[in-house]
Amino acid sequence: MARSPATVFFAFLLAFWVGGASASPAERLGQAVRFKTISYQDHDQIDYTEFEAFQQFLRESFPLVFSELAVETVNDYSLLLRWAGSDPSLPPVLLTAHMDVVPVEPGTEQDWQHPPFAGVVADGRIYGRGTLDDKMGLMGLLEAAEQLLEQGFAPARGIVFAFGHDEEISGRRGATALAARMRELGLHFAWMADEGGMLVSDNPLLAGKTMAMVNIAEKGYLTLLLQTTGEGGHSSNPPAVSTIGRLANAVARVEASPFPPRLVPPVEAMLVALAPQMGQPERFVFENLWLTGPLVARNMAGARITAPFVRTTTALTMFNAGVKENVVPQHAEARINFRLLPGDTPDDVVAHVREVVDDPLVEISYDKWDEMPPVAEYPGGGYAVLQAAIESVYPEAVVVPSMLMAVTDTRHYIDLVDNQYRFQGVEVATSQATSIHGTDEYVGVASYEKSIDIARKIIELAAQ
Repeated sequence: MARSPATVFFAFLLAFWVGGASASPAERLGQAVRFKTISYQDHDQIDYTEFEAFQQFLRESFPLVFSELAVETVNDYSLLLRWAGSDPSLPPVLLTAHMDVVPVEPGTEQDWQHPPFAGVVADGRIYGRGTLDDKMGLMGLLEAAEQLLEQGFAPARGIVFAFGHDEEISGRRGATALAARMRELGLHFAWMADEGGMLVSDNPLLAGKTMAMVNIAEKGYLTLLLQTTGEGGHSSNPPAVSTIGRLANAVARVEASPFPPRLVPPVEAMLVALAPQMGQPERFVFENLWLTGPLVARNMAGARITAPFVRTTTALTMFNAGVKENVVPQHAEARINFRLLPGDTPDDVVAHVREVVDDPLVEISYDKWDEMPPVAEYPGGGYAVLQAAIESVYPEAVVVPSMLMAVTDTRHYIDLVDNQYRFQGVEVATSQATSIHGTDEYVGVASYEKSIDIARKIIELAAQ
């Protein structure tokens, strides 16, 4: 599916002519969406010419950034940009995002209000795949840096931008290579901010107020492969227990045996920060988690939207067996994805699943996942910078520490950074956030413009 260099060139020209350097930030984000920088699990499906064209678009759209910062292309498609500070004794700050997006599920294209890669700006919104995850973050940082350079801003503390090209498929060619290059350069950062936390306008924990969730931690990631092999043959003479039946029983037992709910430090910190905003008895409950913690965890586990905060989650995601309707398969396999609370380990999960399955004929295996980032410093450090930047644009927002339910590229930078945070300054509704990786992804124009203001303030404050 690769396009010729001529096709890429003309596609870039078209995008440039439609908006060009005179385009608004919203229009530029729409243009960015049109580049199909899609990460597929099968690397042979990835069209890397789209990444090359996208990078050329970035260079043309942000001329000061790409002329005044030290710019490197890492492992062909990721970008490292270094903005030198005037005081080399100050450790720099790392700001990251990723340029790749997930595919659109075939057959769902007609469910979008606008084609997912058209980058339409209409009705006060920017529509398309990547508007929230994560071209919004990447473009917002570059918009902010370009504006500051236009104003002659010169940082005292160095600022580094790292934009990976394969976060959606684990970051092992993008962020891993970026981290290796930063080690070669001898870089070590006071803190970093990646994608993740946002401002939520209708969070159920804080009705009527906007909550800015700064993620000081994220959950771990683990996928187990369960396999069973047995008798096959003609469906007219099936075995007493088929491979599908054995495996189905196993995964059903796993799903019916969730991990017990519990409060972990970043979630406790979120609830304590929320307490002053609550009425009674909620305020008393959140201020006395030493006493009420188990009750709070059980109540949060009862709602789908809050359960991931208090539980290592179990998701049955794939089940494969059989080649024909009248043939009993000899092999069946299933994949179960877990998102781990801080403190839980892959060994803990495997031990739990083995005990629950309790069947020696079901083989359990997994690929090693990267190390889980530690909980970041709170309330000081980079958190204080992020909070001040948010409050400068959204003075009415309630800023709280939180935990990201997903995983990011931050785990690739653990040894390079003292503290890792996750926040992007867009305001979304809970229902809108579900469009990430889903259908009809969009970001509001006003929300995006304010996120640029926050990004600019983050850079200004971090660079002091």
